[in-house]
Amino acid sequence: MTEVRFGALLEPTADRPQDVVGWAELMEQLGYDVVSLSDHPYWPERLDTVALLSAMVARTRRITVMPNLLNLPLRPPAMIARTAATLDILSGGRFELGLGSGAQQMWESIVAEGGPPRTAGQSIEALEEATHIIRALWASKADVEFRGTHYRLGGARPGPAPVHQVSIWFGAYRPRMLRVVGAIGDGWIPSSPFFPPEALPDANRIINEAAEAAGRSPRSIRRGYNIEGEFGTGPGFLQGPPAVWARQLAELVLTGQIDTFFLYRVGSPDFLRRFAAEVAPAVRELVTSG
Repeated sequence: MTEVRFGALLEPTADRPQDVVGWAELMEQLGYDVVSLSDHPYWPERLDTVALLSAMVARTRRITVMPNLLNLPLRPPAMIARTAATLDILSGGRFELGLGSGAQQMWESIVAEGGPPRTAGQSIEALEEATHIIRALWASKADVEFRGTHYRLGGARPGPAPVHQVSIWFGAYRPRMLRVVGAIGDGWIPSSPFFPPEALPDANRIINEAAEAAGRSPRSIRRGYNIEGEFGTGPGFLQGPPAVWARQLAELVLTGQIDTFFLYRVGSPDFLRRFAAEVAPAVRELVTSG
């Protein structure tokens, strides 16, 4: 069985950037496995995600760091490849790449920042091309030539190479993008406020079928979940006490739906502490005995 991992999705806000990096340090101390940052470079109240990830890498020693998810339309794939490899080298192999095609509801802001106007279908095509380019620049021994619809490389020199095999994660909700996850992705990350647990089985089925059609093992694709909730007495998903959280999350692991959880919209360090103390170990115990 794939190991269960726990992390958080933090927001790179500009008011107190030291808190974002400090939370990454706290998460490492509390035993979390991965810390991630959202990336909305068209919002002026946000700091640059890559710069903050660099600061996190410098201030931590064990925890994995990753964007959740890096905005592709405003970042050329060749630069993403070199940035990701650099962060992996600096961290000693603790970097994973979350890559987003660009949310359609944000496209006006993307274009305002100089990004290309793309339809939903074109953004998926661009993501596929970019993934090919990034992997080629990491692994190729020869100059990289690429002639796509959205990107072109004319003999780009490869490198630097990451120090470990960096996974590329995608966000996906609709069937076409879910099939891309299955065909070429290393990981998948939806968010529970927009994609509830009851939607996971059908999505995973599409991913699995696409993986098999591409000659890949579905088990090779990690399944993440940005989860939002609060400790209380409610009957819904992640609305009860910690023991109920643990049962609900363990069920998602045991049914093969999810193996990595990212706490979403974390309100305070105390919430991180309580989850680490009362939920994460209980989930692992339930999975082990499951």
